[in-house]
Amino acid sequence: MRKTGPLPFAPFEWMIALRYLRARRASGFVSVIALISFLGIMVGVAALIVVMSVMNGFHKELLDKIVGVNGHIFLQAADTPLNDYDRIAADVKRVKGVDLVIPMVEGAAGVSSPYNQSGALVRGIRESDLKELPGIGGSHVKIGTLDGFDHSGGVAIGQGLAESLSLRVGDNLTILTAKGAQTPFGVAPRIKSYPVTAIFQIGMAQFDNLFVFLPLPEAQAFFNHENEATVIEVFLKDPEAIDSVRQLIDTSLPRPVIMTDWRERNKTFFDALKVERNVMFIIVTLIVLVAALNIISGLIMLVKDKSSDIAILRTMGAPRGSIMRIFLITGTSIGISGTFAGFVLGLVLAENLETIRSGLNNLLHANLFPAEIYFLSSLPSVVEPSDVITVVGMTLGLSILATLYPSWRAARLDPVEALRYG
Repeated sequence: MRKTGPLPFAPFEWMIALRYLRARRASGFVSVIALISFLGIMVGVAALIVVMSVMNGFHKELLDKIVGVNGHIFLQAADTPLNDYDRIAADVKRVKGVDLVIPMVEGAAGVSSPYNQSGALVRGIRESDLKELPGIGGSHVKIGTLDGFDHSGGVAIGQGLAESLSLRVGDNLTILTAKGAQTPFGVAPRIKSYPVTAIFQIGMAQFDNLFVFLPLPEAQAFFNHENEATVIEVFLKDPEAIDSVRQLIDTSLPRPVIMTDWRERNKTFFDALKVERNVMFIIVTLIVLVAALNIISGLIMLVKDKSSDIAILRTMGAPRGSIMRIFLITGTSIGISGTFAGFVLGLVLAENLETIRSGLNNLLHANLFPAEIYFLSSLPSVVEPSDVITVVGMTLGLSILATLYPSWRAARLDPVEALRYG
């Protein structure tokens, strides 16, 4: 009959390892260090999950808001004006992967009311296109209506702009542009008042304070672009397929145009967001690293405190492997339990972040997430499983590595020297 060796992590190894984790009068300080290590890992894992979820939320929400009103691909005139915008829009709409094509007239202008004044980006657009615009149509209209927009002779404005100008539906908004009518004395400014027919909320403060939508014919007349469009915006079914769709659009157009996409227009912004995400990950990871170092110091102190116990176990026949496994179990138990607790805490916080923020705002009578600074009206949080797996895996790896040296040191302990000086 073949003799089998001892199984790894025998029951007596678990019993001794878990006993070492309990607080005793003689080793209470070691247990305090173990508790601090547990709390450090728990807080670090929870913080990492929350930080990564918030950064994912920022990226997703800002991308949705920016693309929701700006499109994925932009077509502008290269040599002659876009007076054939309807034909171009029809050709682009037939391209595979294109979801929506909207011709527009854009122009910067000053806007004012009897109470205040501001700058704005005025866009001329058809009613049917405005209702389909992801960031404007549907539930985004808070007051008024977009029905009859083409023939209303009015404007749709963002809620932030309406609040800053103290405007309500039915009030008049005055628009001023320096590029008005051509006169013998030069270009005269053009100024005209329009009734407010709808107030929308995109959810991004920068856009809610900026956009004014006019009926397309009215904007063409106001900005001296009769029967022209200044830009044609293209929305895709899958934004990730933007490169392949750009090539298809380029080959389908009968005339040269200047083509750009949202990545080129917002590259600096999203690159900065990505750098911030990586930096925050590194900074918060230091919390986990410090907690792992606490495991090392706690186990080293535990080995020193239990040197007599180790010597007795060795003289009773326990191999060095068993001694090493005992302290591996002790250290990894702290790491695994702290990681699991941080995993649960992080998910709970990430899923209820906006509720927590609102509660703290009411409790402290303060605004912890001002929309004017962070662009968004609510704190976003998107939990990505891949990020959670990365955080948990990294923490477990650090916890296991932290136990190797103290466990090896315990296994190498000379029982004779330990009993003599223990």
